[in-house]
Parts: sequence; structure tokens; C-alpha cells
Amino acid sequence: MKKIVLNLFAVAIVGLSVVACKSDAKEAKTGEVEAVAENTEAAKYKADADNSMIIWKANKIVGGHEGTINVSTGVAEFEGDKLVGGNFMFDINTIKCTDIPETEEANANLVGHLKSPDFFDVAQFGTAAFEITKVEGNNISGNLTLKGIKKNITFPASVAVNGDDVTITSDTFTLDRTEWNIMYNSATSDDVAASLGDKLIKDDVEIKISVKAKKA
Repeated sequence: MKKIVLNLFAVAIVGLSVVACKSDAKEAKTGEVEAVAENTEAAKYKADADNSMIIWKANKIVGGHEGTINVSTGVAEFEGDKLVGGNFMFDINTIKCTDIPETEEANANLVGHLKSPDFFDVAQFGTAAFEITKVEGNNISGNLTLKGIKKNITFPASVAVNGDDVTITSDTFTLDRTEWNIMYNSATSDDVAASLGDKLIKDDVEIKISVKAKKA
């Protein structure tokens, strides 16, 4: 009887944590790679690497972590005030955790683990790339290359043009990390037993992209 009560308590805790971690972020549409159109007449805006980044949040069954990854280089292409193309490189080596103070050892341990083969494997895949393939209304589509895997994703974003400056800000959306072979402690991996309880990491990672660029 005691064992049954404990098991029921564990299930209740997991259920409550799932509700608590629920997010309004919508999953990005993911599909096959699409062709990148050349926009030879488009005006070019160079990304400001110091102020352009991915903001990420990953959730476990209980708790989670969040942080940033910096843009290293990038160009946004405009025809008038309309975004028509662009390409961006992200330096995975710049990944940071922002919910643990940098002075704490736990921060360095987490960042080191994220850079390891369990997650991004920066020794082999130090960069990620995003190439815009289509912009329809408020939706941006592009090919995302991560860990050597390329897939097309679509997400909503807002674009603001102010003279020679532009800002591109996505809504918060989710990506299924397993589609880019980031399988550590995933419920869909073969070793499900090792991912039970508070060790399980949810597959959907929350992403927000923020790019500031200036006319080249």
C-alpha cells in the first residue's frame, strides 16, 4: 500500500509540473529544405552581432534553463520596407545560460554539457545557419542547419524599418530538438528509462530570434 501511495504521489507531482511549465508558444512548422531565391536588387542590411541573438528556453519535467546564442554574421535583404531574404550564422560556442549566475559552478557545468556531444557537439558543429526562403505576411520561412541537419521552418515575426536600421523579432515558438538529432534524455530516445522523472528533458525548446541590422 505504501508503494502505491508513493507512486500516486510521484504521478501527481509530474502532472502538476507539466501544467506549470505549459507555454503559449506555438510550434514552428517544419518541412523539407526549400530553394533560396536570389534577390540581386534587394538592399542589404548587415546584422549587428552584438545585439542579435537567439533566446532559448528548455524545460525539464521539473524546472528548466534558459539563455542565449549570438549571431556571428548575417545579412537581411529588403525591397523597400519588405523583408525578402537573408542569411544568418549563429556561433554555438557563445551559448549562455542566463538563469544561473555566471559566478556559480553550476553555470559553467551546464554550458559545458550543452557544448558536449550530448547536445550541440560544438567540436564538430560550432555554427548553425538560417537562410530565408520565403516571407508571407508575418511568417518567415527558412532553412535551418543545425548539427549538419537542414530543415525548413516557418515562424511568425515582426519587422520594423527605421531609416537605415531594421529590427526583426520573432514571436516565441518551439522547435522539436530531436529533429536535429539532439536526443539527450528525450522521451523519444531508446533509453527511455534513463529519462524518467526529473531527468527527462522536453523535446520542444522555446525559441525567440532577435536581429538588429544596419544598411550596408
